[in-house]
Amino acid sequence: MAVHQAVLGRFFEDYVVGDVYQHPIGRTLSEADNTWITLLSMNTNQNHFNTHLAEQNPITEGRVIVNSGLTVAVILGLSVLDMSQNAISNLAFTDIKMSHPVYAGDTLYAESICTGLRKSGSRPYAGIVSMITRGLNQDGVEVISWKRSVMVATRESGIGQNYFPQAVNGPLELPAEPEPKEAQA
Repeated sequence: MAVHQAVLGRFFEDYVVGDVYQHPIGRTLSEADNTWITLLSMNTNQNHFNTHLAEQNPITEGRVIVNSGLTVAVILGLSVLDMSQNAISNLAFTDIKMSHPVYAGDTLYAESICTGLRKSGSRPYAGIVSMITRGLNQDGVEVISWKRSVMVATRESGIGQNYFPQAVNGPLELPAEPEPKEAQA
């Protein structure tokens, strides 16, 4: 019996410049998602929550547009499993481009390409992974993109590993097989 330890994501050594990671989870945005993030972030632009006012917006053809902060957060979150699950620190976000409006009901997907790798000069337990990430809607239209750099732990560092607790009552095991009953004549 094998035990698959609680380890998610990649470590610095796992990345290859030029590799593309199609992040496996998509996320459909709801009107509630948009309203909540808009209220939580104190964004007062009524194009995010006032249908009557949004009817005047020629860019959105009169529709309420999803708060761009939500778009950034969701695409970033979708990329974490592959690109920064074992990150120690975000270092940079640059060149954020909002290339197409996002609306409630849209489903977002993300993909990233590794554009650079280097060992950290000051932290021997980590390296710097650079990438370009983009978000696509359900029709394959790019809605957002950016460049990002993160400091990612090396596998040798042990960071992000061996954190799962040992069960006080011992390891999980298959129950004993019951004795087969003899055939009755």
